[in-house]
Amino acid sequence: MSPNTTRNRLFLVASLALVPLLVFAACKDDKKTPSATSTPQATSAPTSAGATPPDVSGVPELQDGKLTIGSDIAYAPMEFFQPGTETPDGLDVALANAIGEYLGIEIEFVNSGFDGLIAALNTNDFDAVMSAMTINPERQQEVDFVPYLNVGTGILVEAGNPNTIQGLEDLCGLTVAVQLGTIQETMVRTQSDACTDAIDVVTFDTNPLAVEDLKTAGSDANLADYPVAYLDAQESDGALEVLSTQLEPAPYGVALRKDSDELQAILEQALQALVSSGEYEQILADWDLESAALPRD
Repeated sequence: MSPNTTRNRLFLVASLALVPLLVFAACKDDKKTPSATSTPQATSAPTSAGATPPDVSGVPELQDGKLTIGSDIAYAPMEFFQPGTETPDGLDVALANAIGEYLGIEIEFVNSGFDGLIAALNTNDFDAVMSAMTINPERQQEVDFVPYLNVGTGILVEAGNPNTIQGLEDLCGLTVAVQLGTIQETMVRTQSDACTDAIDVVTFDTNPLAVEDLKTAGSDANLADYPVAYLDAQESDGALEVLSTQLEPAPYGVALRKDSDELQAILEQALQALVSSGEYEQILADWDLESAALPRD
């Protein structure tokens, strides 16, 4: 890892270090032209998970020795490009790379808009999706999932919380900025249906655009995954704050096509090996997100 990469990572970890409890959930969208970036992984035995990697020769998606992952890489600290580069980074990226190392394969991230990720997965544009994607019944009708984190939504507001927002019901009559195609968009629209005075829901292609709308007083609140909202507050120079309330915790999952049974089994095995070796917990600790770990049986 280069000195600049180390400084970038340490900055992000430090900026999240004060979070008392991170149990966070949701997802997002972007209209960027897809681009691919690769992170080569070790291709020989034993791995950092402390075991000889399993035989992946029977997994159709891995016949080329590579797992291609679709992701909307604009959602720090989950996935983002290192400043000034096309090198992906973030907790999702670190965990995917650890899985690749364990399996002895290369990991390639393809940057693509969130609201089109599942459709692109099902037309074989990539082998899997790993993009802070919350598992819900609607998505489970289209794809299968390998759960890997447990997350919840945060509410970002102007510093001082001038509208005294404490929960979803307090958004009635206000303007709320969210990223298109996200769990947060659904959450706010559902709440609006229950309001006497409806919520004005404003959608953006990326979460940073939604946050900018809040900063410029175009909206009264922004909803995003709690660690994302927290980081946005920390980087706002005191202009924004995130409420301590975390809404509707639910698992993130690696999305797979319905016919990817072999790949699902091998990824579940790899994730369990990382958990058993302690590497899973260490990766979460590297990003100061230990409390996002899935509960153990």
